[in-house]
Amino acid sequence: MPAKIIIEANKLIKRYDSKTVVNGITFSVKSGEIFGILGPNGAGKTTTLEMIEAMRPIDGGTATIDGVEVTKHPWNIKKIIGVQPQTPSFQDKTRLSELLEMFAAMYGGAVDTKKLLEKVGLLDKAKSYTDQLSGGQLQRFSIVAALVHNPKVLFLDEPTTGLDPQARRNLWSLIESVRDEGVTIVMTTHYMEEAELLCDRVAIMDRGKIVALDSPKQLIKDLLSKGFKKKVHVEQANLEDVFINLTGKQLRA
Repeated sequence: MPAKIIIEANKLIKRYDSKTVVNGITFSVKSGEIFGILGPNGAGKTTTLEMIEAMRPIDGGTATIDGVEVTKHPWNIKKIIGVQPQTPSFQDKTRLSELLEMFAAMYGGAVDTKKLLEKVGLLDKAKSYTDQLSGGQLQRFSIVAALVHNPKVLFLDEPTTGLDPQARRNLWSLIESVRDEGVTIVMTTHYMEEAELLCDRVAIMDRGKIVALDSPKQLIKDLLSKGFKKKVHVEQANLEDVFINLTGKQLRA
């Protein structure tokens, strides 16, 4: 049975004065997949996410999530999505467990904070403040904070930027575990290895348009079919492998 389409974007447009930063893009996302949006700085990736998230007005076209039209029902959209921004920030001097309780209350519910924090390896940080967390810990907390209301779709904007290789790989495992629990994930990233490893399909954007959309394997296959070749030099290991081997893969406080 074909996977259900949970997100549909049809000819989306966003303009700032005379500049069009998202230029009529169309794509869909299947339920339960990890969908990546790649592109250079200024390609329109974050703006695209923000329009679909009902955080930025749509100037043209339409977007729906689980059959709900974003422009017509923005508050209904916010009930079924979770958002982790590029630079998460939280209320000062509020403990992690208290923050999760507060976020859940905003959606009219309650959560088992111990269970959530344990899921992301932060149970021992339950009484800590966010300014006491490392970069990787803060990213993991921001993801679990976006999941307190059991959203159908989770949006991640450059989730591993600035993290060391160990923290990045740990976050990859977390993203996969969230997907395995039935949450559809849409993410932007600058790391091609990350997109190739995690994403079922990717849309490559440039200057506000989607220039390619398919699975990473198929996009590579299409490039090779055009006769593309590069100098091949195979190493048995690289510096990142050395780093992980010496420092370990386990989560650290």
